[in-house]
Amino acid sequence: MQVILIQDVDNLGGANELVAVKNGYGRNYLIPKKLAVEASPSNLKQLEEKLKVKRKKEEKMMAEINQVIAKLQEGPISLGAKTGTSGKIFGSITTLQISRAIREQRGYDIDRKKIHLNDEVKELGQYKATIDFGNGKNTELVFDVVAE
Repeated sequence: MQVILIQDVDNLGGANELVAVKNGYGRNYLIPKKLAVEASPSNLKQLEEKLKVKRKKEEKMMAEINQVIAKLQEGPISLGAKTGTSGKIFGSITTLQISRAIREQRGYDIDRKKIHLNDEVKELGQYKATIDFGNGKNTELVFDVVAE
């Protein structure tokens, strides 16, 4: 028996996936618990439409991510920090400060959890951070730490 999974099922497959199962397992467990529906021609058409819509959304999202990456790579972002006489920063630069600087200088709101610092930022200078957008897309962001 072939069924279309509505939800992820351990050791079987993910949502919107067509799988072959034994008749009893499909009729007595998956379908009554609303984990799957029978793979009828109408349900297969609905699945195809869902997958088509999902692909279009992913393509649109990838285009937006590419646009954001291009905007972020235009040049370094400046971060102001209070420093002592030797050029050391009081405290350190955090991902929250980088996120705010991106919002102010480039106009994009990037979650601070997606930003990963390559080094600790405790002195003035130029540094790099990695921004992970998910879906295998990431970029390096160059930022300058300058004295306020």
